[in-house]
Amino acid sequence: MGAFATVAPARAAEESTPPETVQALCDALISAMKQGPSLGYAGRKRALEPEIRQALNLPLMTRLVLGPPWTTLTPEQQRQMVEAFSDYSIATYANRFSSYSGELFSVDTAPTRLASGDVIVHSQLKTGDPEPVRLDYLMREADGRWQVIDVFLSGTISELAARRSEFSSVLRRGGAAALIDLLRKKAAELSG
Repeated sequence: MGAFATVAPARAAEESTPPETVQALCDALISAMKQGPSLGYAGRKRALEPEIRQALNLPLMTRLVLGPPWTTLTPEQQRQMVEAFSDYSIATYANRFSSYSGELFSVDTAPTRLASGDVIVHSQLKTGDPEPVRLDYLMREADGRWQVIDVFLSGTISELAARRSEFSSVLRRGGAAALIDLLRKKAAELSG
């Protein structure tokens, strides 16, 4: 239990500005990376899950990934889809951020406001490479909370668009059950 003490507890999103929400997520990722080998995958997943659920609007992201087919799902299928997509997303973070070798996040405190009311929080992940990795977080406010609804790599590659492309053919061929099953299998594969 003490191994999780250095991962920052989930903050009250109602109190956070968009950059503060992204910074809290980045801090949790760095902390998990620093403890990566000692925590193992399961420990990183447990440590990161509350931060990811706090920072990302996983139900909305699920609806956006599915697009129009979302409305054809039953309420139970929608619930299962959100659960499977959320588990897969958390597993992906726990798998990707597994070890630390000096990485550093830099979060811009001045987000770009969009006409829609959403904002983009710009950040960089500095690794050993000369060029930092640019990550832009598209954020939306709902019920007084700012949460991430998409992540753009290098300012242009949408995480949700990539996943929609990947998942749409599965949804078309096998329906909701096939996609839920695929998400569960992918999450399980990341744990190994």
